[in-house]
Amino acid sequence: MKKQSGLSLGGFIVVCFVVIFVALLGFKLFTPYTQYLTIQKTFRDIANDPEMKGASVRDIKMAYVKHSMIDNIDSVGPDDIDIEKDGDNITLSAAYSVKVPLVANVSLLIDFNATSNK
Repeated sequence: MKKQSGLSLGGFIVVCFVVIFVALLGFKLFTPYTQYLTIQKTFRDIANDPEMKGASVRDIKMAYVKHSMIDNIDSVGPDDIDIEKDGDNITLSAAYSVKVPLVANVSLLIDFNATSNK
């Protein structure tokens, strides 16, 4: 006789629970990470814009406001941006945290540090 091998009902339930938990976690974390990538792209676009090379800090913040309205960015406001100018080089950066509610009173806190230097 051959020995049976396979997945028992209890093992199947555990595997399903783990897969569902990972999928729910992925769905919850998708929005903060896509917004982080959008913020970084916006910072790079502004820093590499030839019109921004001689612009004032106020003009750079207004350009960010325009980009954030188009891209629906609400995690970082214009006052949260650190702007460093070194000659013609502009570096934009912002450090911020996002609290993602998982289940009941359990939340996940994620710290992001978006910059135009990448």
